[in-house]
Amino acid sequence: MQRPTYGQSPPLHHPVPQHVSTVPQLRSPPPLTSQAQGHGYDGSPYPQQQQQAPPGGNMFAQYGNFMNDPTAQIATQFGQTAFRQGQDYLEKNVNRLVNVSALKHYFNVTNSYVINKLFLVLFPWRHKPWTRRQASEVGAGGGQEAWFYLPPRDDINSPDMYIPVMSIVTYVFLRTLFAGFRGEFEPQLFGSVATIAIVMMILEILALRIGCYLLNISNQSQLLDLMAYSGYKFVGVIVTIAVSEIFNGGKGTGGWVGWTLFVYTCLANSLFLMRSLKYVLLPENNNTNQGPMQTMHPLDSRAKRSQRTQFLFAYSYPVQALLMWILCRP
Repeated sequence: MQRPTYGQSPPLHHPVPQHVSTVPQLRSPPPLTSQAQGHGYDGSPYPQQQQQAPPGGNMFAQYGNFMNDPTAQIATQFGQTAFRQGQDYLEKNVNRLVNVSALKHYFNVTNSYVINKLFLVLFPWRHKPWTRRQASEVGAGGGQEAWFYLPPRDDINSPDMYIPVMSIVTYVFLRTLFAGFRGEFEPQLFGSVATIAIVMMILEILALRIGCYLLNISNQSQLLDLMAYSGYKFVGVIVTIAVSEIFNGGKGTGGWVGWTLFVYTCLANSLFLMRSLKYVLLPENNNTNQGPMQTMHPLDSRAKRSQRTQFLFAYSYPVQALLMWILCRP
């Protein structure tokens, strides 16, 4: 069978571009010179402009002139003035409520003092002497000699506020920790435990202040001393809760272990307070006017001293036992 023949096919026409584009001519990178080979080549085919360092060799010297600018100096002076004024305002208003300089005295402690003080609170049976150490300094221009108590770091018998504050914080975390072991933890427990501890301290200090007022007892640093001594009970409470909970498997502070520890720590804390608060509630009669311990008039009657002794005993033993029992309850 013969294939049919067709006419001559039309010629093929290639498309002609309507927009002429020019292709840039590519240049090969210049050969490495001896200087480039010695200092390293970063791959750029174009010559680089080297940045010249200012005199002295400091590349950032031009930014150091910022503080020499008049505007920057004015802003710096304004900020310093505002900071000083704010600091003065804060100190004046805070000192109306709390004597900051006197409060710093109670936090002037060392590690050795804290360890020895904790040992004294838990084992006060054979400690002597209990009197606080004093020092004197002559005023400016050879004035009258002033007596003051040594800070806690220099006197083991001096009250501090570092141990009471840390004891309260530890007590709150310890109570919530063992509550979590018993499956009774709630976030509100932190606030409730801390509130109970702080309210008890406030009521205790308030009762002490009323008793001191009725018995005509005054002291230069009486309030801060009473605040410090009222917080030492938490040391015995922490020991009682921690040890008894461990022996009882986290089921509370009951049992013979808990009661034994409670009785011991309660008696130790009571003796510690009885001896330590003696200089506040039972000051020595002294006719020399030396030292801040002079709080009782030499003509005070024996009956008033007996009343103060009874007040000190009642606060140190039954009141402390009741407060520690409330704090140790699960």
